[in-house]
Amino acid sequence: MEKIVIIPSRYASRRLEAKALAMIGDKSLIQRVYEAVKQTELFDKIIVATDHSIIFDEVIRFGGNVMMTSDQHQTGSDRIAEICEHVECDIVVNVQGDEPFISKEPLQALLKAFDDPNVQVASLMCPITSPEEIDNPNKVKVVVNNNSEALYFSRSPIPYKRNEVEGLKIFKHIGVYAYKRDTLLKFVATPQTPYEKAESLEQLRFLENGIPIKMVESCYQGIGIDTLEDLEKARDYIKQNYERKTY
Repeated sequence: MEKIVIIPSRYASRRLEAKALAMIGDKSLIQRVYEAVKQTELFDKIIVATDHSIIFDEVIRFGGNVMMTSDQHQTGSDRIAEICEHVECDIVVNVQGDEPFISKEPLQALLKAFDDPNVQVASLMCPITSPEEIDNPNKVKVVVNNNSEALYFSRSPIPYKRNEVEGLKIFKHIGVYAYKRDTLLKFVATPQTPYEKAESLEQLRFLENGIPIKMVESCYQGIGIDTLEDLEKARDYIKQNYERKTY
């Protein structure tokens, strides 16, 4: 089974423009993501998918694989699918270009989900208890059924805790996805759906079209770089761990 990673990296990020080029220590964000994936040794190929020549040149500079894509894509999945039209594989993993501390364990667990031939799409989640994170609309929450399939994703706190329930877990969605290639290509051919538009969460389109998403629980939290505050946290992490080489 051929497994590849595609890292979507667009220039005009809404909350932090050109973040792929932001320096974290002595390396750009996109270089850190690429090298973190490469160190896992889980994949046959790693490709950065970008819409801008500056990011393209940066990937070439540090010796990575990169392909140009349209600047008209609405979602990361659309950008990845454009690459998949030209690259053969069985499983494609979408590691966002803002996850510089992704590690082997969560990616390995994600791939293992496909040992079940019925799984078409899989993603990661981790338990959260911090009220600040639960209420933060930039931190997406997910609820699952007894088979660990997503029931719904939301920027709002879900489930709403009207009653205290012993042992109830609240999960944060970690935006790392794995798809069967054919499922992804079919997905991007479907129009955006109402819940997807309302929440600005493309994963809801799978659910609205009856495609289950297998959620894999992980202790991986990551430091997704969405805002300037996130970037500073990542820089602080590098400073604190640089000498010990634990990142």
